[in-house]
Amino acid sequence: MTLIAACALAALGAVLLPGAARAEPAYKWIPVLARAPFAPRDGAGALTYRGKMWLIGGWNPGDKTHFPRVCNNEVWSSEDGANWALVHPNTFLDQTFDPSADWEGRHTAGYAVHRDRMWIVGGDPIQGHYQNDVWSSEDGKTWSCATSAAPWGPRVLQYTVAFKDRLWVLGGQTLPPYGPAEEKFYREVWASSDGVKWEQLKPEEPFWPQRGMIGGSAVFNGRLWVLGGGTYDTPEVPQRKFLNDVWSTEDGVHWKCHVASAPWEPRQYHDVAVFDDKLWVMEGWKGANRNDVWYSPDGESWHELTDTPWAPRHAASVFLHDNALWMVAGNNMQPDVWKLVRTATDRE
Repeated sequence: MTLIAACALAALGAVLLPGAARAEPAYKWIPVLARAPFAPRDGAGALTYRGKMWLIGGWNPGDKTHFPRVCNNEVWSSEDGANWALVHPNTFLDQTFDPSADWEGRHTAGYAVHRDRMWIVGGDPIQGHYQNDVWSSEDGKTWSCATSAAPWGPRVLQYTVAFKDRLWVLGGQTLPPYGPAEEKFYREVWASSDGVKWEQLKPEEPFWPQRGMIGGSAVFNGRLWVLGGGTYDTPEVPQRKFLNDVWSTEDGVHWKCHVASAPWEPRQYHDVAVFDDKLWVMEGWKGANRNDVWYSPDGESWHELTDTPWAPRHAASVFLHDNALWMVAGNNMQPDVWKLVRTATDRE
């Protein structure tokens, strides 16, 4: 069966609802901070670990004070979203920086919690080279390098997930205008239990086409989910690709297409999450920043949460913490903090 046929077959059984056609749970966005103590940024890592939210790195080329090299390697933490502590100050200041002693500043990298450690997997090409390294930490202050040259490099914009006691790297691409490399758009699946040794799996057809630019992660109902994304423009392929299909797998080899074209607009640099026993797709970019929010109980029936109060953005930092879904910062370049809570007492 071809990829298109598989998606079309899945779409026949999907019920796609752009609004509330039946009784839906009630949710409410709560503004927590208009201006957090950290500088505005996009592409920062967002991990929930040991009872805290952790904001890692980020990008802001207009702020030479906090981002002297465009990206930084700060780490901030918070237990309540209102009070943030700087755990790891920016050391990525100038050419004297030692990349063997600490991780280079970066954004839109892979971020995961795995085996009771926080992980940074890969990075970006902003410094003129690819950051194919893997780092981990137990406290956010001291970081250890698992490898400086993972076998899946060079690549950026990959989707990174912790799933079934392994770190997973899916998709991604090279960006020759930023870092020298053969132009490639990846349709690959890699996994590692320790961040050092990586196995390339061989997915069976059909499975998702080349893509990247998916923030956050989605592990739901014992499956790893791929939702939307796309490809960044390159010299040989100057037209970006935007996707809104939905796929999942139990093992990284066998994939199911749940929806060929979800009711949410195709997008890149969006964030995905699992909250309140549902899949979530939020914000992103397609010609302009977005602030729409969608959720699904099964990856097939989608519902829009309307009247989003926060400004459109992409490459935000999304956390699941303290029974809430948190939206923090992003390409709106405001260090704002919001949380979504369920207000209804009835359960589906």
